[in-house]
Amino acid sequence: MDEKTTTAKTMTDIDSYLVFQIGNELFSTNVGKVLGIQEMVKITKVPKTPDYIIGVINLRGSVLPVIDTRIKFGMQATEFTVNTCIIVIETNIDNNTVQIGALVDSVHSVIEVEKKDILPPPGIGSKFQSEFIKGMIKNDEKFIILLNIDKVFSTTELINIKDIMSKQKDNKVKKPGKKQ
Repeated sequence: MDEKTTTAKTMTDIDSYLVFQIGNELFSTNVGKVLGIQEMVKITKVPKTPDYIIGVINLRGSVLPVIDTRIKFGMQATEFTVNTCIIVIETNIDNNTVQIGALVDSVHSVIEVEKKDILPPPGIGSKFQSEFIKGMIKNDEKFIILLNIDKVFSTTELINIKDIMSKQKDNKVKKPGKKQ
């Protein structure tokens, strides 16, 4: 194998992952799913939504639904600290691309991992639904849960998110005092 082939092979065998904390656990997702990291801003509550959808924010003129990942994963609601932030994620479900904000306790780093170093998800004993877990990454003697972002949010949840976004857009368009 020549040097170019070795370099090309190495580049395709390595992926970058954003590492973040939810509760006491470290999680990661492929950076290709991450559109940005937003520091905390005012979140507007939307009535009649599931408890893990804590509201929406205005992100560069677009309505972005925000999910409290702690509630989504069966933990206590997120306590806001100086490190709390929103990871703007793009997810695909049923050929629909949706942007959501995932509220996390903190963002740690971006790590590069060879595909061969990703361990299979645990068969038992995980307190998180196994279909959410793509694998485990061992980094500095700690295990990091690699999430399958496209499976974290089901089709039903995305329908809820799309409904929220369309209602928010409708509210911007309607003129006060006029029936439509």
